[in-house]
Amino acid sequence: MTGWDEASLRAELGTLPQELRERLRALDFDTEGWLDRGRRLASGSGQSRPSGQVEFVLAQDLLNVSALDEATLRQATRLGEEALRAGECALVVLAGGMATRMGGIVKALADALPGHTFLDLRLREQASLAERFGATPPLWLMTSHGTHEALTTTLGERLDGVNLAAFPQSVSLRWTPQAALFRGGDGLPSLYASGHGDLPDALRRSGLLDRFVAGGGRYVMACNIDNLGAGLDPLLIGLHLLGDAAISCEVVDKIPGDRGGIPVRVGDRAVILEEFLLPSGFDPTRVTVFNSNTLAFDARALLSLEHEWSYFEVHKQVDGQEVVQFERLVHESTFWLPTRYLRVPREGASTRFLPCKDLAELEARRPAIEALARQRGML
Repeated sequence: MTGWDEASLRAELGTLPQELRERLRALDFDTEGWLDRGRRLASGSGQSRPSGQVEFVLAQDLLNVSALDEATLRQATRLGEEALRAGECALVVLAGGMATRMGGIVKALADALPGHTFLDLRLREQASLAERFGATPPLWLMTSHGTHEALTTTLGERLDGVNLAAFPQSVSLRWTPQAALFRGGDGLPSLYASGHGDLPDALRRSGLLDRFVAGGGRYVMACNIDNLGAGLDPLLIGLHLLGDAAISCEVVDKIPGDRGGIPVRVGDRAVILEEFLLPSGFDPTRVTVFNSNTLAFDARALLSLEHEWSYFEVHKQVDGQEVVQFERLVHESTFWLPTRYLRVPREGASTRFLPCKDLAELEARRPAIEALARQRGML
C-alpha cells in the first residue's frame, strides 16, 4: 500500500469548495466507504468474488413465460389486473444515465420516436394504465447528479411526489489508478453515480416506498429508461404474485455479442452474477439467457432490504485519462432475497427487451418501439 495517505486524503476533501462539499452531502456521499474502497485500490486486493461453488442453473430455475398453459396465463393476468385496479403496483425507471452515444444528452429526454422522448412514452404509458384500470400506478424516476435537474425541470408541476416523483441516487468521486483523488481538466474532482445498486437505499431515503407500502402497495418493478419493452404488465405482475419469491428477475435469450449478468447457482440459490466475477473455467456461453435488468420486488421486502453491498472496480477514460470508479449492482439483491427467474420474450409483439444504447441501435429498433407503443397505449 505504498503511497497511501488517508490523512492527506481526508484533508484534501476538507479543502474542496464549499458548494461542492454541500452538493456531496446532499447526494449522500459516503466518505468512509469511499476511503475504504480507495484503500482496497491501493492494496491491489482486486474484485470481491462470491464465496461458494458456482454452478449452472437448473432447468427448473427458469420459468418460460411463453410456454405457460392457458389456465396459468388467465389466472396470472386476472391477479395482475386486480392488483393494478387496487393501486398496488409501482414502476421505478432507472433514469440516471446520459446518452453519451446519442449526442451527450439526458437519455430520458432523447427521442425514442420522432417527437416522443423515452420519458414522454413512459408518461403516456402511465396515463393509459390509469384509464384502463381506474387507478394511477406510481411512476418514480431514479435520477443522478447529471440528470436530476433536467428531468425535474422538464416535469415541473407534474411532479406530485406520489404518482410521479424523481429521487436522486448517490454520488461518489473517481480515483486515479494510483489511489489518489482524480481531478479533471477543470481541476475539480470528478463525480459519478455509483450504480443502479443505489436503488433500495435511494428509494428508502426518498420516503416514497414507505408511503406506498403503508397505503397497501405490494409490487415494485424496476427497469432501465431505454428499455421500453419492460413495464407494468398484468401477466408479469400476476406471475410474481403467484410465486413465493421476493424478486422476479426477467431474463431473455442470449444472442452473439450479449454480455452481462447471467443466472447461476451459488450454493443452493440461483443468483445473477456478472461474467467478470465468474470463476476461471466457468463457460458463460453454456448459459443461454442473460439478465435484462428488469426486476420486480415484493414492496415490503425491498423496503427492508439492508445489506452490505459489494462495490466493483470499473476503469474508464475521463478527459483523456484513466480513472477508477466503484459501482454496485442492483441484482446483487438476488443473493439475499429469494428470486424467481422469468424467461420472457425477446422478439415479437410481446417483447420485454428493447434496449437502445446508441443511435444505430435506436434507429434499428424504432419500428418495434412504435408497434409496442401503439399496442400499450403510449401513442
